[in-house]
Amino acid sequence: MSEARRGTVLGFAAYLIWGLFPLYWPELEPAGALEILSHRVVWSLLVVAGLLLVTGGVRAVLRPALTARQFRLLALAGALIAVNWGLYIWGVNHGHVVETALGYFVNPLVTVALSVVVLRERLRRVQWAAIGIAAVGVVVLTVQAGRLPWIALVLAGSFGSYSLVKKIVGAEPADGLLVETATLTVPAFGYLLAIGATGAGTFSSDGAGHGALLAGAGVVTAVPLLLFAGAAPRVPLSQLGLMQYLTPTIQFLIGVLVRHEPLPPMRLFGFCLVWVALAVFTWESVARQRRARLLRRGEAAALAEPIAS
Repeated sequence: MSEARRGTVLGFAAYLIWGLFPLYWPELEPAGALEILSHRVVWSLLVVAGLLLVTGGVRAVLRPALTARQFRLLALAGALIAVNWGLYIWGVNHGHVVETALGYFVNPLVTVALSVVVLRERLRRVQWAAIGIAAVGVVVLTVQAGRLPWIALVLAGSFGSYSLVKKIVGAEPADGLLVETATLTVPAFGYLLAIGATGAGTFSSDGAGHGALLAGAGVVTAVPLLLFAGAAPRVPLSQLGLMQYLTPTIQFLIGVLVRHEPLPPMRLFGFCLVWVALAVFTWESVARQRRARLLRRGEAAALAEPIAS
């Protein structure tokens, strides 16, 4: 399997898991968003540290192979993802699943814009057309809401920036996630100690099953992040950004079919435009990859001809 294809598979798996998150976070109530976020951070660190102990030993945990610049960038990535995680949990648990889905529909547009402006990546005409269709869909969704969709905008901006940092940091996936979560663990653990001392925490007071679900937040957090970190260096940021439509599509379906949030005609029209954009982009990408494979085979056959003769 080529590196590009491996990156595509890893990215697809990460976005699929993220799309199912609205089914998980409500199960952690009565814990509040900040308590859930803190458990995500602490247990994620333990999961990643355990993985590194198994694969690389104690040295891999105590001395990850990173430069000072990579440490700084990963600390920034940790702060960005903490904002994203916390707001997303709050939105899902307060009945805004569809708006959080809008945030992740807007997010690829932010990611693609960053790829063009910061990384100087070039987009093909069909890709620009797909982005234009998606942008119209997002505008329709925003107008239909009748207010500034601040949850969606903050989610989009924070994860788009996180994607950019992960693209340029160049760290091994496990090393990167270890540093990201480690920079957040001190305040997160301090908060858990504080609410535990005051009796406001739910980890030990709401039964073993609830405690296990809170601890499981580390696993469901670490796995897709590791998958995403493995995909980011192998796939162009513009393509990775548009792949992200898988996550909000699943979230949208959960919001409408499971959480029974309203779906007026104008909102449905906006989502349909975004889905058309995704279909256009996917068709163009698959066709281009097929042409590239055929070209490589033709070149290989041409090179082999003189040898055979």
